[in-house]
Amino acid sequence: MRAVQVQEYGGPEVLRTVETEVPEPGPGQVSVDVAYTGVNFADLKARGEGYRVPSLPFVPGLEVSGRVRALGEGVSGVEVGQEVAALTNGGAYADVVVTDATTVFPLPSGVDLRTAATLPTVLPTAYALVHAVGRLQPGETVLVQGAAGGVGTAVGQLAKAAGASGVFGVVSGAAKAKYALDHGYDDVFVVPSTTDSVQFVDEVRAATGGRGVDLALDPVGGETFRASLASLAVFGRLVSFGNASSAEPWRVGQPELYPTGLSVSGFSILTLAQTAPGALRALTEKAFAAVAEGVVSLPVTAEFPLEEASEAHRLMGGRTSTGKLLLRVA
Repeated sequence: MRAVQVQEYGGPEVLRTVETEVPEPGPGQVSVDVAYTGVNFADLKARGEGYRVPSLPFVPGLEVSGRVRALGEGVSGVEVGQEVAALTNGGAYADVVVTDATTVFPLPSGVDLRTAATLPTVLPTAYALVHAVGRLQPGETVLVQGAAGGVGTAVGQLAKAAGASGVFGVVSGAAKAKYALDHGYDDVFVVPSTTDSVQFVDEVRAATGGRGVDLALDPVGGETFRASLASLAVFGRLVSFGNASSAEPWRVGQPELYPTGLSVSGFSILTLAQTAPGALRALTEKAFAAVAEGVVSLPVTAEFPLEEASEAHRLMGGRTSTGKLLLRVA
């Protein structure tokens, strides 16, 4: 079978298509004939700096849609040939991938395989940020970094559906701002570089009459994390769900939190899959239902053949992409 391997860390050019053995599922696992694979920023960090890579060579990819190929011992709830979406712990840039049965989900009615590939990481993450971790209430305001990306696109729609009175986004360019405004955002602030992140604090304060936002969602880390914290209203909440900047891990204590009663939380869907798969499954079922009910949609804005995975990485790494990028496998 074909697989796209990282044999050494570096730029998009290190992604190489190779022929390799078809993996077989072990106990509690499922193998999937892949139709589409989602491209995520975590894939770029894995390729470039070894993020969550156990060893080389490594096949990136965290989410797929396709058909169940084989079942490992003890697996129930899915059948061979059934159309599914799956969250994987790597290995998804391939014709066949093996993953734990707990992260394999039958497709909701009316959801096709192409759409399904956009769901496993982005939708549960967005749903958790708005509801399970962020606990957004009707009438509250929210600030979202990366508003034109996959998670940002879904969060904008989910926040509006949850009754947010103001949904504000931060993006890196004017084209992304226009895209975000079409997907649930009331106002979008353009910050060309993360080194300029402090500039959106004043804009957030102005847009909220000096109050700040009730909830801020940050996948960037570093100075952007600090600026998001400074954008919060009294009793505001900040959820960190990534470190795209590769900055030192954030540290927040009493001096930052006590004066106005702030709180900081974290979320990682990949870690949740390892530590609380039952909670992840319940979260994913709610997120998929929101798609089936038309509450949220995630546009596929670019699609590449599996062999052109490097081009997908170049597009995402250039900070010009919006929505969701896919690899077409089958």
